Amino acid sequence: MSTARTARASRIPRPLHRTALVAAVAALTGVTATACSTSDPSAAAANGGAPAGGGSPSGRRIQVVAAENFWGSIAAQLGGSHVHVTSIITNPDTDPHDYEATAADARTVAGARYVIVNGIGYDAWADKLLASNPGSGRTELKVGDLVGVKPGGNPHRWYSPADVHKVIEKIAEDYAKADPADAAYFDRRRADFETKGLASYSKLISEIRGRFRGTPVGASESIVTPLVEGLGLKMLTPESFLDAMSEGADPTAKDKAAIDDQIKNKQIKIYVYNSQNSTPDVQAQVKEAKGAGIPVATVTETLTPAGASFQQWQTAQLQGIEQALAKAAGR
Repeated sequence: MSTARTARASRIPRPLHRTALVAAVAALTGVTATACSTSDPSAAAANGGAPAGGGSPSGRRIQVVAAENFWGSIAAQLGGSHVHVTSIITNPDTDPHDYEATAADARTVAGARYVIVNGIGYDAWADKLLASNPGSGRTELKVGDLVGVKPGGNPHRWYSPADVHKVIEKIAEDYAKADPADAAYFDRRRADFETKGLASYSKLISEIRGRFRGTPVGASESIVTPLVEGLGLKMLTPESFLDAMSEGADPTAKDKAAIDDQIKNKQIKIYVYNSQNSTPDVQAQVKEAKGAGIPVATVTETLTPAGASFQQWQTAQLQGIEQALAKAAGR
């Protein structure tokens, strides 16, 4: 673990205890994680609210492992009853940056036919698991490679609406290749997910872009940047500050002063922060923003609550951002 990551973990007001991580993973070995099971509300949501039902003509389900549950939720909904998805990171109190894989994780990955990792340096522990557990015939999806973001770039691609749709297309395509007899089934699941499952998510994105395009905003870290870009908003917070906060480094006095000035002079219309990484610097900015009458909205790094589907989680956050923007605009 790097010094920066260690610093980040020490400042996050969340219980990142080893015993909690082991317990969470141990639970996955006995049952499918609630947020990513093909029989959970996430899968039903992509099927018009009904249970997935039916099975593969081959009688076998594709064993899928996702490093993080935001990708796992999508994978489960696209695969329905023809896949079995296990996500490694499922606990909202777990920091994916600093996670230490367990022996149970290694066994899970070793038995997978399809593995989804974020990449871009976000989940290096997952790369190590794949390298140490080579699987014959296993397909690996690295999101960073798919969307063309190299190490050093912003890894939070699940906050980019355009990249989310690229991942959806790729997972459905890979499922069809892994199980050609069910290709039509996977295509229907993809179409239903995009038109029904993501309907509210897509509608909110379109509405915000249409109503508030170009609105200047501030944020606590770079996790917000892909979403701000996808919504057509304008990020005023210095990129160096956003990156420092995401990496656990101390922001410069210059950057903090610049943000203080933006808040004081109301150059930003709303402030968005990651409530799972609320450091003293961020807490101070939130307090300043509220004191200046600037609406504040929150996001989280992983599915919150843990049993939510990807679209439930994202839609709730988008609603909060839309409400903050409307309040700032006096609407």
